Amino acid sequence: MLWKPTRSAKGVRFALSRNWETLAFRLTAGYALAGVAFIFIATASLYLVLLKQLENSTNLFIADKLNVVRTLLRDRPTDLDALREEIELETSARRYQRFYIRLLNEHQTVLLATPGMAEQVNLPQLTRAELSHPKPAFEVAGKHGHAFRVETAIAQVGRAASANDVVANDTIQIAVDVSQEKELLAGYRGWFWTILGAACAFLPLIGYRIARQGIRPVEQMASTARRISSSNLRERISPEGYPFELASLAGTFNNMLDGLEESFERISRFSADIAHDLRTPVNNIRGEAEVALARARTVEEYRDALGSCLEEAVRLSNLIGDLLFLARAESPLALLHRERTDVAQLLTRVREYYEALAADAGVLLTTACLGEPVIAAVDQSLIQRAVSNLVSNAVAHTPSGGSILMTAKTNVSNLHIEVSDTGVGIPAEALPRVFDRFFRVDTSRSRIFGGTGLGLAIVQTIALLHGGNVQISSKQGEGTRVTLDLPVA
Repeated sequence: MLWKPTRSAKGVRFALSRNWETLAFRLTAGYALAGVAFIFIATASLYLVLLKQLENSTNLFIADKLNVVRTLLRDRPTDLDALREEIELETSARRYQRFYIRLLNEHQTVLLATPGMAEQVNLPQLTRAELSHPKPAFEVAGKHGHAFRVETAIAQVGRAASANDVVANDTIQIAVDVSQEKELLAGYRGWFWTILGAACAFLPLIGYRIARQGIRPVEQMASTARRISSSNLRERISPEGYPFELASLAGTFNNMLDGLEESFERISRFSADIAHDLRTPVNNIRGEAEVALARARTVEEYRDALGSCLEEAVRLSNLIGDLLFLARAESPLALLHRERTDVAQLLTRVREYYEALAADAGVLLTTACLGEPVIAAVDQSLIQRAVSNLVSNAVAHTPSGGSILMTAKTNVSNLHIEVSDTGVGIPAEALPRVFDRFFRVDTSRSRIFGGTGLGLAIVQTIALLHGGNVQISSKQGEGTRVTLDLPVA
């Protein structure tokens, strides 16, 4: 059953409409219609071929008889015995397809006729049909319900001795009984409609069974998908035994689930890290306030407490600002304000801003832009922020006596900005995760310098917004190199 009737008419219509929308119903309808159409075209074509063959066979037979009688009339007009044998006697030898011949002179007087022709063929109707029908071949009904195919032709009697001689012309009428052909075609039509009806009855059932068998893997996949939730992302579809197309779909679905599971885990870690990083400055502010209010303090002590609270508030504000930036950057509506920018000057401004901090840390901060001026259409504020984050990280992880170098260059299509340092480096096992949010290689050092673990995540986001990418290479004890590759235009 393709649908189950419900109690109300509205329920019946709803159930039927829902089943019309199912894949099984559509496949069944497609199989059934295609099968019925194929059977109809095949049987109809065979019927037309059979009809044409039977007509050709009858036409050839009539043409052969007309040719024989014409030849006798032209070449041997006085040989009445041969003519009578051809017209009166030969038809008795044909049992299954009787034919009758009538020979008329130019005055429409019957000269010779096959015995029994008047009893079988309605001669007055034949005469009327001959006069009214424009073609020499036509069909008439016999006296006993038989159908006859009739053809009329003019035959020349004898040969003219000279061009001035007038030769008489006789009329030959041949009527062939085509009743058996009609019965054969009628029987074929009966079988045709029987086969077509059986196809209409059985093809939907067969098609539905094939469709149900074909979509069973899809139902299994749907069942697996229904069991998946935010708390259960470990379900997977086993592609073994599936057709190639569905196995490919199952593999794609499993890859999607792997990505979702990884995303949910990352979001869970991200939420925990946010809670931890927000709680720390809030607790510090609360602790400073509670200590300050525990007893009367001097003005300097209150000033120190307020200063400490301000530092934590600034740290908290910076963290919230970074989170808001990342959230807005992930929006599909995020827009870039590209402008023609001299990247060499941008690096110089960043160097001047961090020069004092680098000097305090005993680190040499330099820039080097090779060749022609480095000009590119970029969002100046975002690129400056990305480079600032890289320099800030480099200063924080480069010991005294080290150096940091910023370079920029362009080629035909890309802008390359590189920040390299001679710092402590990053362990190889940590490199794949350095762009994750809140990930810190050295937690204690990041706390000292106020790091939130969002710097490199912001750098990667800015690169992706520009349609580029960021690459990092590092070796412990030798330093780190970060490269931004951005399209020039």
